[in-house]
Amino acid sequence: MREWIELQKKLYPDVLEVVQNRYRLLHYVQLMEPIGRRALADNMNLAERTIRSEINFLQQQGMVHVTTRGLLLTAEGHNVLDEMADYMKEVSGAKVLEAQLKEKLKLKTVIVVPGDSDEYDWVKQEMGKACVSYLQSISTTAQTIAVTGGTTMAAVAARMTPFSGMENTLFVPARGGLGERVEHQANTICVEMARKVRGNYRLLYVPDPISEESYQTIIEEPSVKSILGIIRTSDIVIHSLGDAITMAERRKTPDDQLATIKENQAVGEAFGYYFNQNGEVVHKVRTVGLQLEDLEKDKQVIAVAGGHSKADAIASYFRPGKSNVLITDEGAAKELIRDSSL
Repeated sequence: MREWIELQKKLYPDVLEVVQNRYRLLHYVQLMEPIGRRALADNMNLAERTIRSEINFLQQQGMVHVTTRGLLLTAEGHNVLDEMADYMKEVSGAKVLEAQLKEKLKLKTVIVVPGDSDEYDWVKQEMGKACVSYLQSISTTAQTIAVTGGTTMAAVAARMTPFSGMENTLFVPARGGLGERVEHQANTICVEMARKVRGNYRLLYVPDPISEESYQTIIEEPSVKSILGIIRTSDIVIHSLGDAITMAERRKTPDDQLATIKENQAVGEAFGYYFNQNGEVVHKVRTVGLQLEDLEKDKQVIAVAGGHSKADAIASYFRPGKSNVLITDEGAAKELIRDSSL
């Protein structure tokens, strides 16, 4: 396919650009439907006149449906997106990025979606969709899936759809999270995922982080001990990664601990562990839930993180080799490829 694409670029360079733009437009409508023309223009940084012209063409082709609520994708539009997905990956170079990252990070699977989530909110939705698609490809009956919180994981939950075999799946939060915004808490995301696939769930009602004294008391509570046993033996873990300083400030980390994190040049955070650029743990906050040592080799551990600003965080986390799947975007992927220290 690569040769065919290069030939097209030489013979029909303008046509290829038009195809890419229309695919991107259809793709955005799919992610955000129903969406109005003005919102579409604002989010895609295009003039309303251009959007109006393109929508008229796509409507004539039977790919979009214009309603009073906004634009909706038709069945034909969905078919076109599905049929062209691999082709557009080749055109954008995403497949090349995936192969390079697999080699560089020594991973089993890498999925790169178009765009940069630092610049466009819709890219998180696309990472969520890619995560759900991958989950469908690996899921079997009666599995336990542990999920963390955060905006990226909320995007995964938003894209979750029912599929065969998930009825007996148990969803659990990978860690406590009371104190964060409700919609971003692991418990909330866990419930939404279970509801959408008609599965089951168990919840963990503990703050995150907590003091050492509180931790020792809480983990001895029978109800907490029971759910912790399930969480630690989960079959699949889906989690996000954070920039170290951003996460520390969001969690209102005490000044002395924040100074330690900065002093030790932490760049990434996951499961309450802070990593420097060499992948070494330089700080750990006490959390109830999954620990790094629980991420055994026989688990499917899926990290979902994107945006060029998270490249260092992603690289630092993957150096110890605790996860085997990365779902990211072009913004982060290109920064990771440029990182000569990997």
